[in-house]
Amino acid sequence: MGTDGDAARVRDALLALRGTDGVELLDGFTDAEMDGWPVPVPEAVRTVLRAVGGVRADDEEHEFGPRRLRPSSFAGGHWEVGSHLATEHTVCVAVGDPDAADWGPVVAVRPFDDPEAVVEAARFADWLRALAVRLTDPDADGLLRRASAAVDAVPSVAAAEGPDAALAALVGRGDQLADVADLRDLPALPCRIDFEPYYTYAHNTADTGSSELRFEMLGGGRALLVRSVISGDFLGRPVRRHAVPADAGRRAVAELQALAAEHPASVVLEPGCTDAEMDGWPVPVPPEVRTVLRAIGGVAVAGLPVLRLRPGGPGHEVDPEVHRMLGGDGSYWPIARAAYGRQHAIAQVRIDPGTGEWGYAVSVTGDAGLLREYPELTLLGESLADLLLTVARIARRAAGARDFARAAAAAAPWFFPNTGEAWILPEPVGEWSGAEDALRAAAAALPEGSFAGDLRTAPAPGDLCFYRADDWPYRARLDRLVFLGAGRIAAAVPEPA
Repeated sequence: MGTDGDAARVRDALLALRGTDGVELLDGFTDAEMDGWPVPVPEAVRTVLRAVGGVRADDEEHEFGPRRLRPSSFAGGHWEVGSHLATEHTVCVAVGDPDAADWGPVVAVRPFDDPEAVVEAARFADWLRALAVRLTDPDADGLLRRASAAVDAVPSVAAAEGPDAALAALVGRGDQLADVADLRDLPALPCRIDFEPYYTYAHNTADTGSSELRFEMLGGGRALLVRSVISGDFLGRPVRRHAVPADAGRRAVAELQALAAEHPASVVLEPGCTDAEMDGWPVPVPPEVRTVLRAIGGVAVAGLPVLRLRPGGPGHEVDPEVHRMLGGDGSYWPIARAAYGRQHAIAQVRIDPGTGEWGYAVSVTGDAGLLREYPELTLLGESLADLLLTVARIARRAAGARDFARAAAAAAPWFFPNTGEAWILPEPVGEWSGAEDALRAAAAALPEGSFAGDLRTAPAPGDLCFYRADDWPYRARLDRLVFLGAGRIAAAVPEPA
């Protein structure tokens, strides 16, 4: 709040509301109470909160601190100070900056119907002063006005890989289903944060949708993170995936070898193979894949399915009918058998039969009856090297946990399809007729009743459950899966009616 005098004026403005019709002031907090909060409380904020702990009015309810501490108190880098009941906004103030003289900024968020986020004030003091003005004189300009400016939230992955080092440090690696807005140097206040959820309610699924938005303040209010939690609904728009390094294979090998040396009980690597051996395989092996396979023939990370990159292991055993449904010889390379209860899935790298390219890594159930009745798959990564980098990242994090295997398993349930990842929207291939994109146009030529999902714009991991599409033919059974562009587009062709 800047100065003691500024804080005192805000306190006095709130105290002046006492006796105002329809306004109730809540008791303040003691220093002992504020000392017990898990965030620093600047002295200027204490000056106000000692005298006034909140305000209740006809259309607003605000509590400036927790009456009872809970594990969720001050979670997400902010404190929910109350609500604008008329507009259904929850009001949050950023907390946690140990060097700040005040809390802030203050953001009003509406997470449900017509979601919105508006930065109402840069400082808690400004917002409190406006609150006092608004309740004293309803016709006065007290912040509840239409936003006069707007800034765009950007994919947090783009921020993580962007030039702003400070913002990148706050978002870490980024989240494919989260956007972030820089709250510094806003053009004006109130300022709307423009974003769009990654889920959509526009398509029915077999489940009752319960997707939601979660808001987090980063860096003591430096940035606002908007995370889409997709549950029971389809992905509604493309995501920004993490960029796969050009030398992903070399990096994956180096990191896995380092992990195996540091944690030999939890990470075990099998020897690689020679070019002469790879030349004898039933599929072509491109140079970037050979870089990996010369060094590593298998990866066993405690808690994860064993990745057997060379042929002949149990992960390469595929039911003949599943083999047919997956495209037959030369179209995929099995690398793991993932168990889930009594079922198992085949993790595989898709291969373009025409070019020999090794493309996307996916997981498909290994049970023919299950696949026929419930056609689905999970996108694991853009390539074998990308998947190995992900496994190495999981292993590195698990190495810091008390139970390595449990931590690794909890981080990667997605080796088996439909175990909790976002649902990618399957679309009737007829809707892609006339598409300029060559892969979509090729998918449009598949038999009528086929559905396809474009994995190029999907999160990895992500689930593609064809049978959950609202207009998937009733009681249809799968004839085969078709993968175009080495897995960039996946399609399901049902049996003829």
